[in-house]
This record gives sequence, C-alpha cells and structure tokens, in this order.
Amino acid sequence: MLNKRWFQLGIGVLIAILIVKFFLEIDHLFKPIGIILGAIFVPLLAGGILFYITEPLQRLLEKKFKFPRWGSILAIIFVLAAVVFAAVSWVAPYLTKQITLLIQNIPWLFNEIEDKVNYVLKNRENFPDQVTKAINDFLASLQDVAVFTSKFVVDFISALINGALLLILIPFFYIFMLKDHEKFRPKVYGIFSGETREWMKETLEDVNDVLRGYVQGQMLVSAILATLMFIGYSIIGLDYALLLCILAFFLNMVPFIGPWLAFLPAFFIGLVNDPMQALWVCVITLVVNQIDSNFVTPNVMSKSLDVHPLTVITVILAAGNIAGFVGILLGVPIYAVIKVIVISIYNRRKKIRSYAKEDI
Repeated sequence: MLNKRWFQLGIGVLIAILIVKFFLEIDHLFKPIGIILGAIFVPLLAGGILFYITEPLQRLLEKKFKFPRWGSILAIIFVLAAVVFAAVSWVAPYLTKQITLLIQNIPWLFNEIEDKVNYVLKNRENFPDQVTKAINDFLASLQDVAVFTSKFVVDFISALINGALLLILIPFFYIFMLKDHEKFRPKVYGIFSGETREWMKETLEDVNDVLRGYVQGQMLVSAILATLMFIGYSIIGLDYALLLCILAFFLNMVPFIGPWLAFLPAFFIGLVNDPMQALWVCVITLVVNQIDSNFVTPNVMSKSLDVHPLTVITVILAAGNIAGFVGILLGVPIYAVIKVIVISIYNRRKKIRSYAKEDI
C-alpha cells in the first residue's frame, strides 16, 4: 500500500496541511520579515518591470554594438531620461489641463449621470420587454459592480501613492538588475551538482522566459490598445481622451478584465455628453478589443503564458479577492510561474521514474 500513488498523494496533502497550520500558529515570528518584504515590494516590482522592458535594448547594445556593461547602463538611463523629459514637455501640459477640467466638472458629471439614471428608472415600463429585463438585471448587479470598481480604484490609487513614496528606491533596484542580472541564476543552481544542477538551470531559464515574455508582451499590447483608443476617442471628440487612454494603458495590463474596466469611465463620460457618443465609445471598444483578440495579442504574446482564458479570469477574480489590486495585477504571471515550476517538477519526476524502470 505504501507504493500506491493515492496513498503517497494523501500523505503529501496531510503534511502540507500540517506545515500550513504550523506556520499560521507562529505567524507572529514572521511579521518582521513581512514588514521588510512589504517595504521593498513596490520598488522591486517596478525595477523588475523596467528591467524586462529595457533588457532587449541592453542585449542589443552589448552584443551587436559591443558596449561594456557600464556603457549600456548609462545609455539606457539616458534613453529613459529623454523619454521622461519628452513626456513631461509634450504630454504633461495637455494632461494637466484635462485633469483640472475633469476635477472642475465632477459635480456636473455626477448630476448628469443621476438625471439619466432617474429618467431610465421612470420610463423603463415603456421600453420593450427585453430592454426592460436587461435594465432590471443591470440595476440588480449595479451595486456589486460599484463596490468592485470602487475597491479597485481605491487599491489602484493606494498602490500609486505607495509607489510614489518609495520612488527613490526604484533606481537602485533597477540599476542593480541591469548590472548583475546574469549572476542571479548561477548563484541559485550553482548550489547543486549533476543532473539536479541542469534541471534547476533549465527551470530558472523557463521562469525567466515566462516573466520576460509576459512583461514585454503586456506592455506592448497595452501601448497598442491605448493608442488605438486615443485615435478613436479623438475622432468622436470624446472629452478627456488622453486621460482616459492613459488610464486604459495601465488597466489593459490586467488581461481580459482590464479593457472593460477602462471602458466604463469612457462610456459614462460619453453618455453624459451625448447618448450617441456613448454608443460610439461602445463601438470603438468593441473594435479595439476585436483587433486585440484576433491580431495584437496572438502575435505579440504568442504562447509565452499558454494559459486558458477561463483560467486567467478565475485567477484574476481569486487573486483580486485575496490581495486587491496587487493580486489582480500579479495573479496571472504568478500563476504562470507556478505552472512552469510544477510542469518542470513533473517532468523531472517522470524522467527519474523512467531511469528507475531501466535499471530494473
């Protein structure tokens, strides 16, 4: 019986439960570690994203143009500074104007939305049955949508504030990654020897490839979608087009759900101005998402994650309930990394079992 797979699996689950119970009982011992990790999490995350975005440029400079490591780092910092300066010089005045106008118009926007909702509620009996049913279903779920959206926005703003407070640490982590990123994996798999060493090396390379593909692909997809939305919103004359598209750029980093979260504020602003403009916002969102689903994401993301869409939605919802905005943002890449590690362990175990059968 000891050799039965179901028995071994049951023992493994019981041991895992006991380990979790043990750690929960002594969680107070790990609070200082949690505080330290929480303090460095935001700058480490931001530095890692910047590293994966600029890593292709560093590789190009060092391999094709034979830049030394310090030269490539200085060149990348110069490029980033130039991009930031251009954004501040060209985009910031226009963006500041839109933000100021939005703040001034917020009371009017809420009044207009309230008037339109009241009009719909008073006249919904005059609509066709299917429209009335759709309105009733929407109103029934409106509270849940409002709670989720409000929680998402609050978590998003909190994450931005915390990131701004820790902004000074980001360059240190980022420059460290640019300088010594090639030394991390060898230090980990260098502890082992033989086939275990090779297996650890391959696993870490697979994890690195998944993270690189996700960050670079998601940033490029978000930039393309935000640009397409800005073109569409500018054509229909939607107010706060640039501000909405910058928001869409960040929200589009959340797979599947992000684009629709970015759609809501654009739809309500269009609805306040003109119901026909709101309809055009719907058309633009539908067209952009179709372009994304059929052309952009398949060609940019390729199979870097190889995760089923239903799994992605499930992971996002679960991670959002567990860790808020941070969970929504990191749930999918963490799941992809865990999947790579589990597959690697499974293949390793399968290989060992085949060797054992050959010896017998």
